[in-house]
Amino acid sequence: MANGSGQNGEAPPYLAALDLRGRRCVVAGGGAVARRKVAGLLAAGAVVHVVAPEVDEMPEGAVVERRAARLGDLAGAVVLVCATDDPATNSALAREARRRDVLVNVVDDPDAGTFTVPAVLRRGRLQVGVSTAGASPLLAAGIRDEIRAHVGEEYGELAALLADLRASWEPRAIAAGVPPAARRAAWQAVLGLPLLELLREGDHGEARRRAETVLEEALSDTA
Repeated sequence: MANGSGQNGEAPPYLAALDLRGRRCVVAGGGAVARRKVAGLLAAGAVVHVVAPEVDEMPEGAVVERRAARLGDLAGAVVLVCATDDPATNSALAREARRRDVLVNVVDDPDAGTFTVPAVLRRGRLQVGVSTAGASPLLAAGIRDEIRAHVGEEYGELAALLADLRASWEPRAIAAGVPPAARRAAWQAVLGLPLLELLREGDHGEARRRAETVLEEALSDTA
């Protein structure tokens, strides 16, 4: 078993991607940190409610209530972010979230929550997250920025292309009786193509054509 240290001092947290589309998420706090958290939740398709006596300008789409957060604000929520400047308020909200089995992130006290938020590099559908389990957000952000220099927008374009091809090809392959191992091999062959180079050069049509050729050959081999 790999050694590591996380929020419990013994093991690192389990990294996962949450589907928050259409789900209620509450952000307690109205400052710059809260605004960043709101932006990330909105980008994930969440229904975001911001509660704080004083609220800076928030990203469009957030529901804002200028008042003190209450425990009842967690009704129907799946995620709570505690970003107030009052540790006692954050602690009370975090305890209630745990009682209700609501995922909670306490921005200035990672151990008080049930999850931490990684530093994220976004390239369209592609997201690269770096986590130190709350040990050093600055270290995570620094590593994220190092990755940024090597992962350009073409990676997001490749992810979008693969998603489009997968949606159209996989049902056909399954219907044609292509076994899972052969389907995986076909995708490995697609990824072996110089698609990133083509996308980097702006030749999206050629990238798609080459990928489709490989996938069609995989179907022909099974027929």
